[in-house]
Amino acid sequence: MTALLQPGANVLAAILADGWYCGHVAHLPRQQYGDRPKLLAQVAIEYDDGTTETIPTDAAWKTDTGPLRRADLLMGEFYDALLEQPGWDAPGHDDRWWKPVETFPAPESVQLVARRGPPVRATQELTPAAAPTPCNDLPEGYRGFLYDLRENMVGVVRLRLRGPRGQTVRLRYGERLDADGSLYTANLRKARATDHYTLKGGGEETYEGRFTFHGFQYVEVATAHGTLEAAPEVTGIVWHSDTPPTGEFSCSDPLVSQLQRNIQRSQRGNFLEVPTDCPQRDERLGWTGDAQAFVGTAAFNMDVAAFFTKWQDDLADAQKPNGAIPPLVPHCCLGSDGGPAWADAVLICPWTMYRVYGDKEILRGHYGTFERFMDYLVATSPDRLRCGRSHSGPEAWSELNETDGRACFGDWLALDGSPNSFGGTVKGLIGTAFFSHSALLLARIAAVLGRKADARKYRQLAGEVRAAFNRAYVGPDGLVLPEARTQTAHVLALSFDLLPESAREGAAAALVADIAARGNHLSTGFVGRPYIAHVLTGAGRADVAFALLHQKSWPSWLYAVTQGATSIWERWDGWTQEKGFQSVGMNSFNHYAYGAI
Repeated sequence: MTALLQPGANVLAAILADGWYCGHVAHLPRQQYGDRPKLLAQVAIEYDDGTTETIPTDAAWKTDTGPLRRADLLMGEFYDALLEQPGWDAPGHDDRWWKPVETFPAPESVQLVARRGPPVRATQELTPAAAPTPCNDLPEGYRGFLYDLRENMVGVVRLRLRGPRGQTVRLRYGERLDADGSLYTANLRKARATDHYTLKGGGEETYEGRFTFHGFQYVEVATAHGTLEAAPEVTGIVWHSDTPPTGEFSCSDPLVSQLQRNIQRSQRGNFLEVPTDCPQRDERLGWTGDAQAFVGTAAFNMDVAAFFTKWQDDLADAQKPNGAIPPLVPHCCLGSDGGPAWADAVLICPWTMYRVYGDKEILRGHYGTFERFMDYLVATSPDRLRCGRSHSGPEAWSELNETDGRACFGDWLALDGSPNSFGGTVKGLIGTAFFSHSALLLARIAAVLGRKADARKYRQLAGEVRAAFNRAYVGPDGLVLPEARTQTAHVLALSFDLLPESAREGAAAALVADIAARGNHLSTGFVGRPYIAHVLTGAGRADVAFALLHQKSWPSWLYAVTQGATSIWERWDGWTQEKGFQSVGMNSFNHYAYGAI
């Protein structure tokens, strides 16, 4: 900060707001991690003679409230320009009425560390597609304008406007428009996603949020019982963690080119401090299953080495004493065990970082975390069956889908109509497949780090789980049992090399037949989706992989593109011409997981 110093007095100042620490998180009440915002900072001075001095945050500081009346990631900001104190952060400001700060002891059992990951930056500015249109659904006395920023973005807006002193402007955000052309906000659930700005009057004013963020394409700017001199000027400011793009892609098919742009846009919008699931509703959480499904695509698109290195620290922090990895990291709710394909992110993500960047440190630094996780899987998987009880004979088949009290989200949002679980594919099959896969990854990690004995141990474990998979879920013909036969079941069995070599061709043929029977449509959910194109290509059926890619009716990658989507949807049928919007309970239009192609 040397270059920022000026001769004479200097001031170090800060603005505090709730943020992740004590604001709203997901659907939960405020103050999940702390009861109020706190600041810990210091200035380290090194003089020419080699002596040093440290100026810390201590009881000598002073505090006051300012124009920022409310600031919450989910609910939005309220900025009252009438309460501004010009020069508050400069030498000579009259702070006689400011209050002493309250100091706190160092937190117990918490290690405070410097930032590990890349900072969030403003990387792009978007202007509306056309002049704003008058809003047609405002409460009585309101007048407002609707702006279309052309793409489903994440960040804030810069608002330039003129109006009378004390006039308050309300900003609301939405990803889509309703059938009547009004702003669609039902899918935000409890997130208000609303900002307010009170003008000080006397000329052009500018407001740009800094302690909230929104996921939106459309912005509604309205005033109550007042008027503005003209329609405000709105600019979208795109935010995301600083993960530079690694290259560009385009091809002769404009829909596929647009799909790639949508994938990148959803990655930017959801890589904001942590890999979140969605940026708009009352969630915005670090779902481990989404991250592991997408991590390979993420590294193809952008430099995510620092981003995932930091998040691996978060995974280690969230690990429970018994070795379990929660479904949400940073952890706030929904139990301690994320279950198959979710908890396995603790191995899949760092292994991908090593494969892409050659970084052994992320493997070496977290090897203890890996071992504890594998010990947990061994301890909670009787007869090497994860999320499925040991059984003997067809009469016990229903037991294979029980989770024994542990989490198992199944093949999330699958569309195969199987009655066995919410996600289609039998949960025990998914669990045991990922158990074998993770054990084999840990064997490979051990080999990379020169731990030969561990490599042998975990390779043997992977083999034992593979054998258990075949006993439980594979018939004498080498194919997955008819009761468990889904696209995802075939994909995992082939991708994780769980079948006898003699059965691989037949399993691939069964997968192709299922796809053909569905008219070249997908039925896989989050779990099978990232692997299906690789499996088909590896089986010599790239023609089927391309048929799936170029499919334009849902469920498919291109359906949303044909409907004007500029990001990846959470559901293939987030909106359809036949039914309109999907359930408001879970219908994000910016979810990167299905972008893993």
